[in-house]
Amino acid sequence: MLLDESRRRQLAATYRDGLLQDVLPFWLRHSVDHQHGGFLTCLDKDGTVIDTDKCLWQQGRFTWLLAHLYNSVQPSEQWLQLAEHGADFITAHGFDSTDGRMWFHVTQDGRPVRKRRYAFSESFAAIAFGELAVATGRQEYADRARQLFGQFVDHNLSPPVGSAKTTTTRPAHGLGFPMITLVTAQELRQSINLPDADRWIDDCLESITQRHLDSERQCVLETVGPNGEYLDHFDGRTLNPGHAIEGAWFVMREGHHRQDASLIATGCKMLDWMWAHGWDSEYGGLLYFVSTDGRPVQEYWHDMKFWWPQNETIIATLYAALLTGEEKYAQWHQQAHDWAYEHFPDAEHGEWFGYLRRDGSLSSQAKGNFWKGPFHLPRMQLTCWKLLTASDLPRQTGRTEGNDPAR
Repeated sequence: MLLDESRRRQLAATYRDGLLQDVLPFWLRHSVDHQHGGFLTCLDKDGTVIDTDKCLWQQGRFTWLLAHLYNSVQPSEQWLQLAEHGADFITAHGFDSTDGRMWFHVTQDGRPVRKRRYAFSESFAAIAFGELAVATGRQEYADRARQLFGQFVDHNLSPPVGSAKTTTTRPAHGLGFPMITLVTAQELRQSINLPDADRWIDDCLESITQRHLDSERQCVLETVGPNGEYLDHFDGRTLNPGHAIEGAWFVMREGHHRQDASLIATGCKMLDWMWAHGWDSEYGGLLYFVSTDGRPVQEYWHDMKFWWPQNETIIATLYAALLTGEEKYAQWHQQAHDWAYEHFPDAEHGEWFGYLRRDGSLSSQAKGNFWKGPFHLPRMQLTCWKLLTASDLPRQTGRTEGNDPAR
């Protein structure tokens, strides 16, 4: 068995030690800005800072990670102090006083540079403040988490005039909002018992399944019309396998939480479809963009191997293997794990490179920027470590009576 007890212990140690002895220490050594607050995430391969500007969603993500580690691994005072260090920077410099929206990009000392049309910075800040509420018991952190979640959903459901990404000529609905709302509500349900979390989750699950799951093409569509219509244009045909697979494990996670076999089956179906579209049978690893019908996509980096789709695939395949007992998912997990661990880690300086060419050769030596920071990789390591040691999941894969909830 690929996930027998010995394999589980080995994998759990790999994820735990990689997180606590490699990835987290790298960011703690190099990213903490003791002068101006917050975190510097634009780092060269050895941790040298290559740009001092700060991205607000990375501030929220690292703050969340540190507070979540404090709550779920051990109550390290260093982790808690640095989480509050990040929250203080977000509070002091993260918001536009004219409309309450969060900035996307600020200078090292917090002066605003630009804001994005979307409001995802708010979602990451919300989960960060939620974890800090648990860690400290401070009501103001819980209040801020609820407020930010409200801002996030309000902005996306009723965008201000001029902020919409598309016109009325071809209205579109993206997977990103229901997917991120789903996981944000899951996190805040756990941390601050968010009122109406289950209602938000139900709405998101309905949106994903009714609009974005395309049985005819057997894929998870990234962009659809308002009611799930297939858009036969670049945007509608372009699939992002890693993004959809990330959404798949959010759905599986909810199925596990509710003990709902149909939700687990839905998450596994999403994984099945997008593995078939995205796994590179020639070189290995998950491709970044593919088309629904084999025609070229518009993005020129479509066949690169980014770090985060591999991270999300490792989580999703492990979730599926443990929840269903199906051997194919254990095999897929081993494939995804082995390819990523062969190509991305930097044995000399630690952490992972983020950007590889299709054949696995290095494209950029950067360890961090506005998009890559201490989030997808450490979240993968923590999630997989916890899954492999959880008491409420099967102890080994393989079909057994009553151990196949997704089928």
